[in-house]
Amino acid sequence: MAKPRASSPLRAVLFDSGGVLIRPIGGRWNPRADFEQTVLAHDPSITPQQFTAAINAGDHFFATSSSTPDYDDYHRVMLRHLGVEATSQLLADLRGDVPAAAILETYPDVEPTLQELSRRRVRMAVVSDAWPDLPELHAGLGIGQFFEAYAISAELGCNKPDPRMYHAASAALGLAPAQCLFVDDDPELVAAAIRLGYAGRALCRDSGRADVPSIASLTELLDFF
Repeated sequence: MAKPRASSPLRAVLFDSGGVLIRPIGGRWNPRADFEQTVLAHDPSITPQQFTAAINAGDHFFATSSSTPDYDDYHRVMLRHLGVEATSQLLADLRGDVPAAAILETYPDVEPTLQELSRRRVRMAVVSDAWPDLPELHAGLGIGQFFEAYAISAELGCNKPDPRMYHAASAALGLAPAQCLFVDDDPELVAAAIRLGYAGRALCRDSGRADVPSIASLTELLDFF
């Protein structure tokens, strides 16, 4: 990794969330880990094969949406594929509150890095293709207090690499792009940030080198500050 210059103007880190800060227990982001159990409580006849096909349909709906779709609309697509009526009660059950720690976890390098960045008075924000409840999920995992601002696709109506995603976060901090370091596990999204004038690093914990400047652990961010 190329070391930052001693005269670095950086004052903030803009973090992606999934794959950088948090990961799903069990390995699946969407639908939530309790999706099958919740649906089966309403219709116990659904088979694993039917769930697989319905989740694939949900994935396609997600992939073809211009921004993170409404949570209920996403569930309706899968329930329609399953032949299950999307009642108001079932939709409420599927989006019902569960402890964040029951479905998500932070990576081991996250909390120590955020604590040290905070101690060094580095400002932090999140730029994520996610639903509006992301700040609550982070709070439930004990990291929400570190972030001053969130740029969330479901609220902004666009996904990365749309410039509005990056600019919403830096503007919320009152900083110029050149004062912010963007970190994502998708190198293409880091490349887009760099083109917009941000510093950028791809987080490659397990995937080796990227075609953009990269780091292997979040602890390497401390070298910039």
